[in-house]
Amino acid sequence: MNFVEELQWRGMVHTMMPGTEELLSKEMVTAYLGIDPTADSLHIGHLCGVMMLRHLQRCGHKPLALVGGATGMIGDPSGKSQERNLLNEETLRHNQECIKKQLAKFLDFESDAPNCAELVNNYDWMKDFTFLDFAREVGKHITVNYMMAKDSVQKRLNGEARDGLSFTEFTYQLLQGYDFLYLNEHKGCKLQMGGSDQWGNITTGAELIRRTSGNEVYALTCPLITKADGGKFGKTESGNVWLDPRYTSPYKFYQFWLNVSDDDAAKYIKIFTAIGREEIEALIAEHAEAPHMRTLQKRLAKEVTIMVHSEADYEAAVEASGILFGNNTHDALVKLDEDTLLAVFEGVPQFKVSREKIEAGIKAVDLFAEESAVFPSKGEMRKMAQGGGVSLNKEKLAAFDQEITTADLLNDKYLLVQRGKKNYFLLIAE
Repeated sequence: MNFVEELQWRGMVHTMMPGTEELLSKEMVTAYLGIDPTADSLHIGHLCGVMMLRHLQRCGHKPLALVGGATGMIGDPSGKSQERNLLNEETLRHNQECIKKQLAKFLDFESDAPNCAELVNNYDWMKDFTFLDFAREVGKHITVNYMMAKDSVQKRLNGEARDGLSFTEFTYQLLQGYDFLYLNEHKGCKLQMGGSDQWGNITTGAELIRRTSGNEVYALTCPLITKADGGKFGKTESGNVWLDPRYTSPYKFYQFWLNVSDDDAAKYIKIFTAIGREEIEALIAEHAEAPHMRTLQKRLAKEVTIMVHSEADYEAAVEASGILFGNNTHDALVKLDEDTLLAVFEGVPQFKVSREKIEAGIKAVDLFAEESAVFPSKGEMRKMAQGGGVSLNKEKLAAFDQEITTADLLNDKYLLVQRGKKNYFLLIAE
């Protein structure tokens, strides 16, 4: 496989230094991409870069994932309007370990293949580098004029940020440049990759290497992923979509991809999956014939959920979706864990009810019309139940005065009431 061709048809190339494609076609190339360790989980904003590393390894080259422990202590001004919080070493090490576990789902770190992936942390080579040594060995090679010309610096200086640009952030491009120099010298790294907002920092590194060792190195960036409507990719009302199930449940993760627009699905399926070109073109054609079937979204959601989580998590997410939007039954509902149950029914009206009364046994009509406001009156509840329009935990109520006990509780805590076809209510026994 030709790495550059693979990225190009997937829409994953923004800018590339001359000679990059030629280098990649003649030898196994070691390339690195930096990841900011400000959290102990990656989010889907990182996925394009991670997929670049994955394709690189699949094409026979060696990926280095660089966790920016040192640079994470400072904060990159590129595309940011204010400085980052600075992290301590203990937090950085914890974040690094968590990130490596996530990356292991995409990259081979374990085999003895020559292109086995490696995780490196720039804190390891920066922590004992004194300021005087850095000024003498690195600072003297790059002029202030050169650094000032970078877009990321210009934007901050021209009033796009409230607080201007601190010296700490101004030196960021030199620190990232030194990473490239260090990896070139110690790991034979000849290529740096990143998002298009990193172009200025990457070219500073290439220039530093040219001026110190004279070695030829190269750069390749991917576009910043956007939504078709111009909105920011990967952000939801509740914030980032994380890869760690503690922060974004597999169900919510699956739903995110399932709900993207048709235009975005056609773009994202190329970027965020490893499906081949012919199959993707066939899926796009199939989707165009019957867009309401959402063929692209379903396949995209399946591939990414299995890749990030697991096949079992994907199947559970599909089953959970069927409870709310399809005809999945009581049996499927009972199998849901508490987190998924709450994620599925997030946003539906919730009422707290007395656990003691449920333990003693309570009539459905009393629970739904007096203890909670599922129905405005007992009469309305009785009428609807007699017409077969009331369900408890996805089963039609046998009678309006059916007794409800703790045996009915989901996860020993919840009751799901359905009034008509679309009105759901979650009762929480406390």
